[in-house]
Amino acid sequence: MRLNLILLLAFTFLLGASSWKKPAAVSSPNIVLIFMDDMGYGDLTSTGALDYQTPNLDKLGMEGIRFTNFLAAQAVCSASRAALLTGCYPNRIGIAGALDPSQKIGLHTDELTIAEMLKQKGYATGIFGKWHLGHHKQFLPLQQGFDEYLGIPYSNDMWPVDYDGKPIVNENDYRKQTYPALPLIENNDTKETINDLAGQDKLTTLYTERAVGFIKKNRNKPFFLYLPHAMTHVPLGVSARFKGKSKQGMYGDVMMEIDWSVGQIMKTLKENGLDKNTLVIFTSDNGPWINFGNHGGSTGGLREGKGTVFEGGQRVPCLMRWKGTIPEGLICNQLTSTLDIFPTLARICGTALPDQKIDGVEILSLMKGNVTESPRKYFYYYYAYNELRAVRRDNWKLMLPHQYERSYEGVLPGNNGFAGKYGNISVQLALYDLRRDAGEEYDVKLQHPEIVAELLKVADVAREDLGDALQKKEGKNVRPVGVLKE
Repeated sequence: MRLNLILLLAFTFLLGASSWKKPAAVSSPNIVLIFMDDMGYGDLTSTGALDYQTPNLDKLGMEGIRFTNFLAAQAVCSASRAALLTGCYPNRIGIAGALDPSQKIGLHTDELTIAEMLKQKGYATGIFGKWHLGHHKQFLPLQQGFDEYLGIPYSNDMWPVDYDGKPIVNENDYRKQTYPALPLIENNDTKETINDLAGQDKLTTLYTERAVGFIKKNRNKPFFLYLPHAMTHVPLGVSARFKGKSKQGMYGDVMMEIDWSVGQIMKTLKENGLDKNTLVIFTSDNGPWINFGNHGGSTGGLREGKGTVFEGGQRVPCLMRWKGTIPEGLICNQLTSTLDIFPTLARICGTALPDQKIDGVEILSLMKGNVTESPRKYFYYYYAYNELRAVRRDNWKLMLPHQYERSYEGVLPGNNGFAGKYGNISVQLALYDLRRDAGEEYDVKLQHPEIVAELLKVADVAREDLGDALQKKEGKNVRPVGVLKE
């Protein structure tokens, strides 16, 4: 009788074991890349945000590495995203500015994206959020290496609705003339249209739920999850769960929901046994749109914001966590960029880099704790249509003469969803020592003529390679943008 009981218990155990599949061991880590929109350097509590808390993001930084000198490749939406996914300066591959619904261009399908690179190693790939690299079918994510897509194809303010949520009735308004209803696309087809602010309120939760489902579905094989949130780009949207919850107001509410979203991702990874084999990266596409006042973010004291080559426009938070590989509590002050994510993932996952030239450098040594020396020495600050506006070597930054019309200095911001005016600024040659002057207040070119001479030569190298519209110079190594096939 006892023997039969033992055999019955053993059979029951084996039956249960056969119905539960442990996540398979993989040779490469899962990758979760969370990309914010217009979130500033100062928008986390760990970087000085006030009147709301971001505990999940703070924990992410404490359990991994926090980069404090991390630059978006360019201070505007489409250009920044093109660089992230390809490791190339966006002007190298023909992407400039923020593509809108009237344009017939996009990321060329000959360019290798992170998703295409990881599919070579058998990764499942999914994107849930804002794409902004061409809204026509030939440019959409499924044609760029992703298995699944749900999101908006461009910025959430590219619709015929005013910032108060009311439809635009003025027939002369370019938004009324140019922008259709905002589509929510699933894979290659429009699932529905977003026609009011209530539709924007659901986006963060919707993307998070789909991301969680993607993780669960692919827990038994390596995956690449790209989560480019629509927020904190205006118009701000937040679910009822977080509306009115922060002392700061709507922007704080949105950041609290983003923090919740990160918490849901981390919780799902742990519950599915993926906590120790997943590299999580959190960063932003550019600095804050600060002329939106209380609906804009914070630069944390850096100069200017989105749309400028001052540090407030391009220096963004970056947190990375990979248990067992990235030491906990690590802080890296070395010069790094979103450009560097592509080659670093290639090194980690053992994939080949594209034959065509890229601009990122591999930073795995920094992630593992060797934070005293950066593999990246130089950085080029381009903006607009291929204008070289600044160059950098380590902590030295040389501003090159240019004119820009998106200054936030000397003008009052708007409020409650409406923008203030921009200033028009003429920039002269200036040298900044960012080690001592992160706010770019003090021009020290007369004290360091040798640094100026060196960085002017660096600028000439950049112009030879990538061109410079300010000097009417074409680069030798630029590639064509994708053009819609009629």
